[in-house]
Amino acid sequence: MNRFLAMLTLTFFSLSALGNNSPLSLEQYIEKWKDVAMNQMLTHGIPASITLSQGILESGFGNSKLAVKANNHFGIKCHDWKGDTYKKHDDKRNECFRKYDDAAQSFEDHSTFLTTRSRYASLFELEITDYKSWAKGLKEAGYATNPQYPRRLIDIIERYNLDQYDILATSDWIVENKTTSDQPKKEIEIPSGSKVKKVNNSKPENSQKTNQFAAASKHTVFTNKNRTKYVIAGKHDTFYLISKELGLSLNQLHKWNDFPPTKDILSEGDKIYIMRKRRKIDNEVVQFEINQNKKLWEIAQEHGVQLKILTDMRQSSNNVAMSKDEVMD
Repeated sequence: MNRFLAMLTLTFFSLSALGNNSPLSLEQYIEKWKDVAMNQMLTHGIPASITLSQGILESGFGNSKLAVKANNHFGIKCHDWKGDTYKKHDDKRNECFRKYDDAAQSFEDHSTFLTTRSRYASLFELEITDYKSWAKGLKEAGYATNPQYPRRLIDIIERYNLDQYDILATSDWIVENKTTSDQPKKEIEIPSGSKVKKVNNSKPENSQKTNQFAAASKHTVFTNKNRTKYVIAGKHDTFYLISKELGLSLNQLHKWNDFPPTKDILSEGDKIYIMRKRRKIDNEVVQFEINQNKKLWEIAQEHGVQLKILTDMRQSSNNVAMSKDEVMD
């Protein structure tokens, strides 16, 4: 066992001595939270292995005072927070940390933290199963100051095979269905009080290539070629209804889809992205779509690419064209 994992074990026994009656083992922590981490992966596009390894590292696998007293597994502080708080010494004395009613809310808040801050945007251009690049990317984006932070996450992931949950979450159905036709299908267990949806593992009947997971939802979750997840709006659908059904922030849905803030009544068939759209797209695809007289917003929604990226591409193309015209003059 390497030095870092030995320190984790020492933390476990130290917490027992401090009076934590039933401290979790590292294996128990993984078993308890792996399903929530996979659901966060499906909803927000963050590898389950990264979420789990960060939770293990930052909460002493659920046994730190902050995790026990405040259900805060990721050390998220009180910036822009209006909920309950918990004070503890950290970099400074009596620093303010967020306190949650349920630890599952801490997992959701951790995902929101990464998906809503621009400095982490580059992470979402990485392959979702490339945990090594994600670990290094977190350090490069300023998530942690310790130069060994990526190595620590990778050590945990590889020692406990946490990358298996990345594979499970991105497969056609989360748990391999080994039951016979007359046996009940297995279902992932979510801790009570969690705001994330339970996910059924039955194999999709639709032959279209999708990641169809939201069995607890009336909306099927699709994944396009740009690895961006979306649902299709039905009759009388609204952003509000979809946000409540999938446990997402209404502001997030508006931001991810580039709709005008005043448009809440959706049209049947609208693609509604349930994660941040990508920053990359094939230039030839964009040019072809533009030649078909499509608006940039339509291209953004069709291919799951951020509207700002298309706008910047067009501006850059216009500047190049102007330069050529000036040379000709």
